[in-house]
Amino acid sequence: MEYHGRKLSGEGITVAVIDSGVDARDPRLTGTTVEGYNIRFGATGHALLGADFHDESGHGTEVAAAVVRMAPHARILAVKIMDAQLKTTADLMAAGIETAYRNGSQVINLSLGTSNMGKALLLRDCCALAAEAGSVIVAAANPKGERAYPADLPEVIGVFAHPECPFEKCWWFNPTTYPASQWKGLSGKYLACGYAFPLSGVTAGRVWRGSGVATAYMSGRVACLRQADPQGPIVEQIREIAHVPEPDAGYR
Repeated sequence: MEYHGRKLSGEGITVAVIDSGVDARDPRLTGTTVEGYNIRFGATGHALLGADFHDESGHGTEVAAAVVRMAPHARILAVKIMDAQLKTTADLMAAGIETAYRNGSQVINLSLGTSNMGKALLLRDCCALAAEAGSVIVAAANPKGERAYPADLPEVIGVFAHPECPFEKCWWFNPTTYPASQWKGLSGKYLACGYAFPLSGVTAGRVWRGSGVATAYMSGRVACLRQADPQGPIVEQIREIAHVPEPDAGYR
């Protein structure tokens, strides 16, 4: 991406993909440094780290490929918390966030979330610690505006994909300029992302939509912004590249 006249690729930035693992052999990740862990809980309830982060379902690999599409020189830290059926828990999400920031990830991607309010405080504690460590957390929000954690937390950039977006790729802020009935009470905190375009290589001809992949694309953008300005205000910087909706005039 280009920002303030600079072409950015995420060089020097580590993006943690907290998901189902990553297949480092995927051709879309050729030339990308991919390292990682798997996390499970032992009999005593302690989080145990392992070295096997192979993706059994393909979900995490798709997320990593989307990140690299936006930030081709970013390093990927795969944090595997899902099984082959994409099942996980909020406790594993929290352990994944802690593992990510403790291993130097400047950007943490969660293309998933939970509606369990009972786990919101646990996740907020982890996200607050990650933010203190300098990490930016990007998480998938519920596209209908229903609760989703950690996306709804103030320390997190929540991302969703608008199902009616007609553009190939656009980012916009401040969805409250639309009638609340359309947005199900979403606040101006959210970044919305709509996209629809065929990917290249092994996914040629396929079209991707949805909050999970939108989150990955946003994480790639954030990685590029972190390359440009390691300490800068990310939300304000994203506003500079956003398409802002104006119901009477379209997008600008």
